[in-house]
Amino acid sequence: MGGRARLDGGAFLLPQPHCEGSWYLDIDYLDTVAVVFINDVPVLSADNCFRRYRPDVSTALQPGENRIRILFHSSIAAGADRQARQPFYIPYSTNNSPIANGNMLRKPQCHFGWDWNIAVAPLGLYGTIALKKLDPARIEHLETEQVHHDDGSVDLHVRLTLYAFEPSVVPVHFEFDGVRERLDCGIPAGETVIAHVFHIDRPRLWWPAGSGEQALYTLSADIPGETLTRRIGLRTIALITDPDEAGSRFAFKVNGREIFCRGANWIPADALFSRTSLEKTEDLLQSAVAAHMNMIRVWGGGFYEQDYFYDLCDRLGLMVWQDFMFACNLYPCTEDFLANVAQEVDYQVRRLSSHPSIALWCGDNELVGALTWFKESRDNRDRYLVAYDRLNRVIEQGVRKAYPQALWWPSSPASGYLDYGDAWHADGSGDMHYWSVWHENKSFANYRTIKPRFCSEFGFQSYTSMPVIETFADRGDMNIASPVIELHQKNAGGNERIAGTMFRYFRFPKDFANFVYLSQIQQGLAIGTAVDYWRSLKPHCMGTLYWQLNDTWPVASWSSLDYGGSWKALHYMARRFFQPVNVVAIPSEDGTSIAFSMVNDTLEELTIDMNLFAVTLDGERLPIRTATGTCPPDRAAELLSIDETEIPVDALLAWSFIASNGMSGEGHLALQPYKALELQPSGLETSVAPLADGRFEITVSATGLALFVMLEADCPGRLSDNAFDLHAGISRRIIFTPTTPLAEGDVPQFRIYDLQSSQQLG
Repeated sequence: MGGRARLDGGAFLLPQPHCEGSWYLDIDYLDTVAVVFINDVPVLSADNCFRRYRPDVSTALQPGENRIRILFHSSIAAGADRQARQPFYIPYSTNNSPIANGNMLRKPQCHFGWDWNIAVAPLGLYGTIALKKLDPARIEHLETEQVHHDDGSVDLHVRLTLYAFEPSVVPVHFEFDGVRERLDCGIPAGETVIAHVFHIDRPRLWWPAGSGEQALYTLSADIPGETLTRRIGLRTIALITDPDEAGSRFAFKVNGREIFCRGANWIPADALFSRTSLEKTEDLLQSAVAAHMNMIRVWGGGFYEQDYFYDLCDRLGLMVWQDFMFACNLYPCTEDFLANVAQEVDYQVRRLSSHPSIALWCGDNELVGALTWFKESRDNRDRYLVAYDRLNRVIEQGVRKAYPQALWWPSSPASGYLDYGDAWHADGSGDMHYWSVWHENKSFANYRTIKPRFCSEFGFQSYTSMPVIETFADRGDMNIASPVIELHQKNAGGNERIAGTMFRYFRFPKDFANFVYLSQIQQGLAIGTAVDYWRSLKPHCMGTLYWQLNDTWPVASWSSLDYGGSWKALHYMARRFFQPVNVVAIPSEDGTSIAFSMVNDTLEELTIDMNLFAVTLDGERLPIRTATGTCPPDRAAELLSIDETEIPVDALLAWSFIASNGMSGEGHLALQPYKALELQPSGLETSVAPLADGRFEITVSATGLALFVMLEADCPGRLSDNAFDLHAGISRRIIFTPTTPLAEGDVPQFRIYDLQSSQQLG
């Protein structure tokens, strides 16, 4: 509370001398249809969770005790009422949203349910509410623009927007990188923009993770009673969409260098906003960076995240593809709705545009595709297309007005500007969402039939891990067809698809825990198949963002991180297939040969040495050949191609490599479904030893072939590696770090899985 007001629950005291003057409330993240009263006087009628409200409340205040009350209206009732008042029906995705008409409200669309989220339509005040005095002015926005970035220096243009109750003289201080400037500004009532330019010679540039330093400078602006601070990263960014022989490119260029984007899609960190936190968000984003990601797509059915989310992305080097919050539905185009959206866009763009991590502003998620999903829009496409275009233009114009430098993309997926065609299956231009493997039940190899320029969504489900399942299911529920397990699957037919795919590739698992384990292994194989192939197409393809990074609650989903942040098998595998330098195996379309591609996302020319061998079903290695190749900077190149006849029958093809920059890796390729292999017992053994720093060393060894070895602890924590292979006579040292230090003398217990021991025998 500003001034001398003292808050006690919904009541506060305002002594007589301080009651005069101009007072306002400062409110954000108010969800969603609500009226705010002071002393039973309505001071705000709100209906947009994504706006900041600053209503003048001066006339509602009184000396002594005052009381604030917020009346929340039912989102469900409000949605139905607004739908009834539309000039024509506006469809929404009933598959995703069992609660109707969420598309009528400017609130997270996943609150009405999704195929990974519970449907609870929550409401409340998630952000801040503060009573402040305008004495004499307040800061509305602090924005920056980087100019003349091409001569070894940069001009940082700073714009400070002030709002004053009456004309006054305000001392303004700007400080950047230790340089402090004072301006005494005479300002009128209302809004005033104060501009200043800082010239920086030889700037330290901000780079995405893995490409350079995440250099950040401190910028602050202060007026009497208020200071606003930003961390500024100096960098250039461009979106390359030049035409070429395949269609047109889609590549991000940062500081003059094209960057291959490796990453995942972000959904809200929890189904309930009050259960999110900086610490939880930081853990999830650090896990993304640990898996060699450099981009996060903030999906359009959740929130514009809190400031700390983007601060973390700045610090960690995660570029942000930022959707506007429209997803998988159609939306109104009435004047009141569009005016509300325009204010939302202006606020969010001005709030976030100075973050160096913000790479792209995207109009929506899948709204063009949604035009084909509903009978109403199929029967009258022109009406709904015009409605969509009006909304999309309001968003675009708002972006260009608020931040002319912004990179704008109309929708995801989209083949290009004002292109309303099918970007789901056309892979020549723009960004692509490719869901045929999951939703159409196609094989993993189907990923190799398309050549996207940038795949911003693709995914495959698995079950959440056993320690998470044990938090909501009893022993008698441990069956994929039990009501409890089915309740934690929100995608129609999802459990059947997991099972059907498993039986395509694997033998029947011997129990529920192994069913969960195999579901995660096949998820990793699916996503890895896509990423390996698409990275081998570089620079034709310049980005892969899988669906999805995180979960909002314990649920079967496409995530690589469990609810709570633990790593599923996919995340451990992603750390390998997203490594900046990798060697990938690509079978030929006719099944007669296998090509090995070197993938290099660094600025160095690299020499790569590879050992290629067959592995028998009892774990013996049989050398095939060695190879050495040179891979140009920021490119993929073929290292070697072999004929499948070089691989013995009933053996796996395996390889290991090391690059001249020290990066190394390994992998294997099964030439037939794993279920066709007569795997022999792997003889897995483990030993656990405590380390002095509270971690634990696990030694895992095998006497035979152990594929996809997974360790699972009985307490939360992270393993240095997982979902790896062991051959006969090989051991591996793994470090386990508990999330919370264990009591002295306590040693975690580990369950161990591998492919052979997961099978139903007899």
